[in-house]
Amino acid sequence: MTVKVLWLILFLVNFSYGYGVDVKVLNVGDELFEETLPLRMGSRYYQLQGLKPNTWYEVKISYPASIPAVFSLELKKDISGVGVRRLRKLLNTEKLIFKAENLDEISHLGGSYVLIAVEPEGVVALRGVRDRENILFNIVCDELVMGIPREAWLVVAFGVACIVAGCLVPLFLPSFLLPKDDENLKHVTQLLADKDS
Repeated sequence: MTVKVLWLILFLVNFSYGYGVDVKVLNVGDELFEETLPLRMGSRYYQLQGLKPNTWYEVKISYPASIPAVFSLELKKDISGVGVRRLRKLLNTEKLIFKAENLDEISHLGGSYVLIAVEPEGVVALRGVRDRENILFNIVCDELVMGIPREAWLVVAFGVACIVAGCLVPLFLPSFLLPKDDENLKHVTQLLADKDS
């Protein structure tokens, strides 16, 4: 009898300190592809590594629209601690945005974690088709610069370069390729006159 009680106490102590809990490492900037969780009451901790102090981060999950599910993301100081829960719906993407404060304090507690939980959102409406047991998703933690992920700034720079090129190219074209204002005005007035008559 006492052996069973000791095993139960040992199990509860290990569970309270995070042993036996599904934990994976998520490095800043590295995307994890084709992660799976049970669709019913599935959950996993991701330990965030590579955080810098006083920097904003975004943890983002994307998943297929063919599997109706609801993800929740929760930032935790450790596996058993109370976290900051944020649920944000944006098409088939869930995001959690947070600021890494004092990393010395966090490292003494065992690191920062993101708890991901999933629940089914609907049922399969086709006869003879079973509900899925697992869901696939991708997860990434990106550093934010002025509210935009660092990797997305390349796209922003390319867009600005295209706008600048679109404004500068007409300055270097030969004048016979550019339309003249008088010709455009005559053409527009002719079209309006034809429309009225």
